[in-house]
Amino acid sequence: MTILLFLIPAALGLGLLGMFAFLWALKSGQMDDLEGAGRRVLFDDADAELRERSKE
Repeated sequence: MTILLFLIPAALGLGLLGMFAFLWALKSGQMDDLEGAGRRVLFDDADAELRERSKE
């Protein structure tokens, strides 16, 4: 039963830490371009020149 005196504050602390990390990520623009990351996975670096030409 005394272990709860350690586990409850530890769980609350980790939850607050996660919430602050999430809020920091939102404010710093980490989640602005969600589709770009998914598209970059599909192309090799060798294809970068072709993609740049297709945008023009």
